Amino acid sequence: MLIKRPPDVRSYEITDERVYRERRRFLRQAAAAGLLVPPVAALYAQSDDPARRLGPLKPSRYSTDEKLTPYRDVTTYNNFYEFGSGKDDPARNAGRLRTRPWSIAIEGEVRKPAVYQLEDFIKSHALEERIYRLRCVEAWSMVIPWVGFPLADVIKRVEPTSRAKYVEFTTLYDPEQMPAQRPGFLGAGLEWPYVEGLRIDEAMHPLTILAVGLYGEVLPNQNGAPLRLVVPWKYGFKSIKSIVRMRFVEQQPVSTWMRAAPHEYGFYSNVNPNVDHPRWSQKYETRIGEDSLLTRLTRKRETLMFNGYAEHVAHLYAGMDLRKFF
Repeated sequence: MLIKRPPDVRSYEITDERVYRERRRFLRQAAAAGLLVPPVAALYAQSDDPARRLGPLKPSRYSTDEKLTPYRDVTTYNNFYEFGSGKDDPARNAGRLRTRPWSIAIEGEVRKPAVYQLEDFIKSHALEERIYRLRCVEAWSMVIPWVGFPLADVIKRVEPTSRAKYVEFTTLYDPEQMPAQRPGFLGAGLEWPYVEGLRIDEAMHPLTILAVGLYGEVLPNQNGAPLRLVVPWKYGFKSIKSIVRMRFVEQQPVSTWMRAAPHEYGFYSNVNPNVDHPRWSQKYETRIGEDSLLTRLTRKRETLMFNGYAEHVAHLYAGMDLRKFF
């Protein structure tokens, strides 16, 4: 169940900031002692850098009050296949990604197509902290304090035409910086660039955000810097990272995972514990950061329909067969 917070609640009241500081102090010392492997060490060492902080942040009424996943787990256990298929590959390999300068092209069925520079794109929106659950098909989940702004704000600005039924998103394609995009790389075997899509009403929903940070700081490369999509009622692979293009289209886009394995990954990707993935159950999940050997074996945490956001989004799929449209 979601707990709505009143507007006067501040970000630091969610989790004791002393916990953040102690964690950062330890990580700086560990980096200096050579206990962490670059470039992760460099990221942790500079995490107190004022230039990395985002703010002031507006709290969101959509945030959950669940316990946050530790920063270290959020930034070292990732899916970002452009940097490798292992969960620790992105943290090891994403340091080479250059996120400045960065531009985002908005194209297709809109009255105001444009190419935005990242800094202008961010400055034109009021940033919020959104504490959302993230659920992946591999039966693991996290609770992350994202920093971002509603995608609907962007959509309203560019004025989609009546033919715009979907929004297609595209990730950066640059094999020099993203090693898994190189021919012959042993990884997921996906087609590049990475493509995702949303129905226009899903994209306009107030829960859907474009994230530029987490834990009050600039988004780390391995988490999708400098701009990623976050759709909390869908599986994590729907949250496309390092976005360079948004295209408004009339026909349903073919996403990367739909193209790679259409029998396993549908367009909607809604969290539905009643529909198993062909290779594992979706009924239970392990919360990263609080799991033990026992919970990994038993998976006692039940997966919630629409990842617990049913009261907000179930109406979007009224009358649809959620086994067919998965």
